[in-house]
Amino acid sequence: VQLQAFGGGLVQPGGSLRLECAVSGLPNRAYTLGWFRQAPGKEREFVVATGRRTYYSDSVKGRFTMSRDNAKDMVSLQMNSLKPEDTAVYYCAASPYYGASVFSPIKFDYWGQGTQVTVSS
Repeated sequence: VQLQAFGGGLVQPGGSLRLECAVSGLPNRAYTLGWFRQAPGKEREFVVATGRRTYYSDSVKGRFTMSRDNAKDMVSLQMNSLKPEDTAVYYCAASPYYGASVFSPIKFDYWGQGTQVTVSS
């Protein structure tokens, strides 16, 4: 299984970035796919996940949108109205679980390598 995230970079506050993640090798397409982030000195934090439904963390709801293209084996994360506190390494991940359990990183079996997002003026 491979997940490869890309699209990070430096953006000013209020700006936008789009992250993408190429997914290959999963046993089936029923896996939940999600995004987490980790800032320096902090624990890995749930951002969004989509399986049977899509869950967003309160901190990004209304600003971030996750989409999934099963035909292309890709997921994307459109991030708008970015804030300095969104600065982190962003990881895409895959989980065999559904529901509220997908808020925890320990429920995700497969991880991409991470891509840095820096929001700064």
